[in-house]
Order: sequence, then C-alpha cells, then structure tokens
Amino acid sequence: MRFSRARKCLAAGALALVFPGLGGAPATPISMTGDPVTNEQAITEADRAFWSFRALNRPAIPVVEDTASVRNTVDQFIVAALEAAGKKLAPQADPVTLIRRVTFDLTGLPPTQEEVLAFVAASKAYAAAGSTGPDPYDSLVARLLASPRYGERAAQSWLDLARFAETDGFEHDLDRKDAWQYRDWVIQALNKDLPFNQFAAYQVAGDEMSPENAVATGFLIAGPDMPDSNFQDERRHLLLNEITSTIGSVFMGLTVGCAQCHDHPYDPVSQADFYRLRAFFDHMAPLKKEKQLSMANAAPSPTPVVSRICLRGDHQRPGPVVQAAFLRIANPDSDLVVAAPISKNTGPRTIVARWLTQSNNGLFLRATMNRIWQQHFGRPLAGTPNDLGRQGEHPTHPELLDWLATELPLQKWSLKRMHTLLVTCATYRQLGETGTRSSGPAGPKPAAEREAAAEDNHLYARYPRRRLSGEEIRDALLSISGRLSLKTGGPSVRLPLPPEVMSTLLEKQAKEVSPASEWTRRSIYVFARRNLRYPLFDLFDRPDALVSCSRRSESTTATQALSMLNSEFSQEIARTIAAEVRKAGTDPAAIVAAATVRCYSRGPSDREMALGTAFLQKRAAVATFDEAVTDYCLALINASPFFYVD
Repeated sequence: MRFSRARKCLAAGALALVFPGLGGAPATPISMTGDPVTNEQAITEADRAFWSFRALNRPAIPVVEDTASVRNTVDQFIVAALEAAGKKLAPQADPVTLIRRVTFDLTGLPPTQEEVLAFVAASKAYAAAGSTGPDPYDSLVARLLASPRYGERAAQSWLDLARFAETDGFEHDLDRKDAWQYRDWVIQALNKDLPFNQFAAYQVAGDEMSPENAVATGFLIAGPDMPDSNFQDERRHLLLNEITSTIGSVFMGLTVGCAQCHDHPYDPVSQADFYRLRAFFDHMAPLKKEKQLSMANAAPSPTPVVSRICLRGDHQRPGPVVQAAFLRIANPDSDLVVAAPISKNTGPRTIVARWLTQSNNGLFLRATMNRIWQQHFGRPLAGTPNDLGRQGEHPTHPELLDWLATELPLQKWSLKRMHTLLVTCATYRQLGETGTRSSGPAGPKPAAEREAAAEDNHLYARYPRRRLSGEEIRDALLSISGRLSLKTGGPSVRLPLPPEVMSTLLEKQAKEVSPASEWTRRSIYVFARRNLRYPLFDLFDRPDALVSCSRRSESTTATQALSMLNSEFSQEIARTIAAEVRKAGTDPAAIVAAATVRCYSRGPSDREMALGTAFLQKRAAVATFDEAVTDYCLALINASPFFYVD
C-alpha cells in the first residue's frame, strides 16, 4: 500500500500522455518531453488556494455554548464541530482507564499496580475536595514526560518516518555496525525536548550545523542501499532521489518523489522543482563500490558537482542545469523560484534545513502537528500524513490543525508542551469507543464493525480505541511479567529466532545472538533487520523500512492469534505471570482478581470473574492447578482488553 500513491501518479502521467482529457487525468499538465525548465508550469492562485498550500495564518478560536466541557483551546475547536453536528463530548473516563491510556501513550508501557492505586486514590481525594488544587492527572502527565521511557516510546514513530534499519536490504542485507547511534541520538534528543525545529534541521544538516549532533544526519542515509552494485552512478542517482523524496514526504507531507520522472500529475510540483531540491544534496560525496553508506557520505564532494535534471528520471539522460532552490509551492505568496545562495561559510544542506524548519513553512508545521495528533488519537486530522496534496485526505478539523501548527513555534518548538496540551484536553480524557468494546475476553467485534464505529467518530465524540503495536505488545508482556530490563542505549539486541526463521539468514548472521541477559530489553533496542523483521513485530504490522512510513497499517490475521497462543515467548510469559498470581492462594476468585489486575491494570468485571473462576475449576479438574492458572494467564494475554487501549 505504501507504493500505491507513486504508482497512481505514474499511471496518471502515462494516461495523460496517451489519452488527453481522460476522466481522472491530472489537474496540472505533465511535461515529459522538451525542456522541463522552459515548459515548467507557473504556480497559480488556484494552486495556492488549496488547504495545505495556503500561507499559514492563526485561525480565530471558535466560541462554544458548552463551555463546561472545555479544558483548553483544543476542546473549543472540537466542541464547536460537535455542536454544529448536534453532538457533544462524552463524559470523562474513569481514573483507571485514564492512567492506562496516557501511560501507554507517552511511554509505550502499562502502568504498574502501585501507580494505578496511587493515581486512583489521588483522583478520589481531588474529587472529594471539589476539584480544587493541583489536578493529579496533570502531575501524572508531567511525570510520564519526564521519564526516560518517553523518548523510547516517541522515537519509534520518528524511526518509522526515517525508514530506519540497521542493514542495507536487498540480497545481502549487510549490517550497518554503527546505525544504532542514530537511534540513540533520537531517543536522547526527544527526552531532552530539543526544540523540534532544531531536531528536524539536524536530520538534514547536523554535521554542518552542529558537529556534536552530526550523528542526526544519519536520517539521510537510513534508507536501503546496494553497495555491491556494478553501476555506481545509478546507485548514487537512486540514493539522491530517495533522499529527496523522503525529505519531501517527511518534512512537507508531499509526494515530491512523483516528480523525479515528470511533472507531478496532481500537485504543483514540477520535475524541475524536484531536481532543484535534490541539488541541495548533490554535493554529498560520491559512493564507492562495496563501501556502505556512512556519515562520510554526507561530507561535500571533493570536486564541484553540476546539478542537472535527469530526463524521464534516467541518470544517463542529463538535461538542463539547475541551481539548488526551494520548492515553489512551499514559498508563501511567491510564484518565483527562490534561489539559494551557497556560501563558503554555509553548507547547502544547512540552507535547506533552515528553510524547511522556519516558522512560516505551513507544510512543515501542518505535517508535524498532524502526526503528533495521530500519536495521541490513533489517526491524524488529515488521514494521509505523508501526502497532504490533492490526492490526500482533507483534514476533518482544518482550523484546529492550523491553530496547532501556529502554536508549536509559540511554545518554543517544545514537543513536550504540545503533548501536554493534547493529552490534558477534555477530548483526550473522555470515555472511549464503548460501542466497539467486547463484553468480556472473547475478543473484539468484527473488523468491519470496528471500522464503521471509528468512521462514525470522525468528530471525536468519544476517545478512539486503538490497538497496541507489536513493540508495545512485547514490552507490555515483559513488563507485566516483571522481566522487562530498562537498560538504555548501546548496540542493539539480537534476539534468538525460531529455527525456520534462522535458516533464511546468512550463516554469520544466524550465529549473531546477544547474551540472554539482553533479551528482555525494550523493543526499541531490538536489532532492526531490513529483510527480516522480528516475527512478533512483523505479525503486528511493523513497516519494512524500505520507504518512509507515516501511518502503520493495522491487520487482523489468524497467524497473530496462533502465534500469541502457541509461541514459546507467550507460553513463558504466561508461566511467569502464573507463578506471581499463585501467591494469592488457591481461591479461584483471588487468582482471577490478581491476574486481571496484572494484565489489564484493573479488576475483573462480574462477567470476567464468573468466566475466570469457571475456567479454573473446570481446567483444574483435568490438570494441575498450576497448569490451570498458566492456561488462564495465557488466555488473558490473548484477550481483547490486553491488546486494546480504551
């Protein structure tokens, strides 16, 4: 699915050439012949009128009738849209639901039993005092954002965007020995709350702007590569095109890569635009056969490089010379290409990095806040985060998105402040999608029914329920079993793999397994192989790191259930949990209560208690009591309440 947008653009270009005027043909004429600069279409007023291309202005805050539901400005935009539709926010969720939701959201881990009890007690005391004084929820959010676990959680979303992996991909999938240093830099920068404009700029030009942050430029070379290629010129051409395309999708939310062969068939991005943007990176050092990508590739080429358009995207067909310049449609109120003077004191990538991250770059700010909203609400305001162009989905709340985009610079580019704003609003704190919740551990309702309910909730009249990622599932299992190691940083952990999976690796790769003491570290530190994802992550839709991924898919397959029920990892976790809850005694009710609290951060419902005690009694009649408890714990970690956050 991640390649479908590019295929659509290419197909549209071909159709426009063969069948001019065909229904569905692009709005912008495509130039694939002649001089791509001479034939370049001007940016029109209609182009600039499109929602994502408009100059970024701070919208007025709407006035609402239901002021009692409003906790901060975010709610005013949401409540205004709900009132227009005759709806209102749901009541606030209970403290147990809230702490589980926000703890998973900000740290990727479940809350401990002690944390839940303390928050519930503080919430009751706060309510008894008439909700005066410091809100314990605010203190909870501040504590979570200050935790080292926050950076580990937030980093995964960025690594998805950066198409991060620790191998080259392709046939040999060779290891990149120092790639983990980029991952650690991202985690540390997020934990330190490095201003996001600096964070983003360092991804493009850290080595030029701040030598101590040079490792951040690993973003540019994080994608796949083929160092053993016999065609090094082609390798370099593909690498530069991939970097340029990724810069466009991540920092501007545009599929500029569609313009590497011809003018973009839908958006006002010409082929000349693409190669002018690429020219900022043409000065990177040339590649050498059998030499893998490294930070040395970011250094300037020892010889001057002339940037040219590649006709039809073919590096063997050099076209007109172009100068490094900014994307025309991303320059507010300007129909002219803005030339980028490159001086001896300022590197070319520094120039484009500063331009990308300036406070009036509407595409950059809208794309950024669209993704941050997605982190907290499970889906973005504009449904295609890497494509805010004409073929992407329009935002459900465009004024809110623009307000958030203008708020980020006002908050000194602090992501933690923006996270606080979003998770403390009433919209986030309301009850979840109770209509899609199962009535016990029998599993979720059918996917079609869940999707219909989610679609109906596009105005956020209740909190959107979400499923845990593969990384969160593994980390949660280790956490509730008391086995999770919180060791941070350093070379990645190479976990043992099933024999049938090991057999697909090269002999040397199959032998590289970390010491057992490392196996329980967080999933962010698990070795990220491009051609072979860790099976649990693969089952639960981890992206392949071949291209930037802004929004993971969410599949439901039989192999997910089979693996969670039968894998040695799941069985071992169930045995470990069972050994802990057996300390509650032999009373089935006490066992059910202890196991449910450990797995779900809450006590069992009446139905869960009845089902659980009946299961233990029936199973214990044909097996040992320990085996019955282990089987029950295995059932709990395979049930809907474990996989979903309400």
